[in-house]
Amino acid sequence: MAKVKLYNTQGKEVKEVDLSDKVFGLPKNDDLVHQVFVSLGANQRQVLAHTKTRGERAGSGIKPWKQKGTGRARVGSVRTPTWRGGGIAFGPTKERNFKKKINKKMNAKAIMTVLSAKLREGEMIVLDKLALKDNKTKEMAQVLKSLPVKGRMLVSFSSEEREMRRYSRNIENVNNILVERLNVLDMLNNKNLIISYDSIKYLEKKYQVNA
Repeated sequence: MAKVKLYNTQGKEVKEVDLSDKVFGLPKNDDLVHQVFVSLGANQRQVLAHTKTRGERAGSGIKPWKQKGTGRARVGSVRTPTWRGGGIAFGPTKERNFKKKINKKMNAKAIMTVLSAKLREGEMIVLDKLALKDNKTKEMAQVLKSLPVKGRMLVSFSSEEREMRRYSRNIENVNNILVERLNVLDMLNNKNLIISYDSIKYLEKKYQVNA
């Protein structure tokens, strides 16, 4: 069984608790994690660049001049891509689709692999409970500051703690997420993972069933 230190909101170590090796004891698997990371990034990509084809350009469809006898090159439309102001032949369009399908079992294993790596590297802090006395952003900032980690943080809240999310929204270098939406992309984009013991139990129950 993997072990992790349990901290309170004052940043003091309370005790050590056992974690399931099936969820938090997986070995490295960089290829799998990279594949899921790239897929999640692609699925969030917004298609902004769009160029107009000749069918979308403004302009008459009448032939500019007759085919023969003028001495000029033959042309059929002012919207031809070879003319200035005409359509773009092979430009980017908003119809492009970058989405990639992720197998559910692959995604689950990648999440467990990243959780295991966070635990091994000391980048996962488990709190006995995510609770505040005064329910203020300043108090949440003080709780996070007292923990033995530095750098960007991802705070994962359980469904019972969802109301606490609002108090971490405006803290610099801190992001938050519900534990049921925990994913590889957000975990890798933030150095540290702050999570409550209730959320740990949720993850063990969820992924041991699917293992």
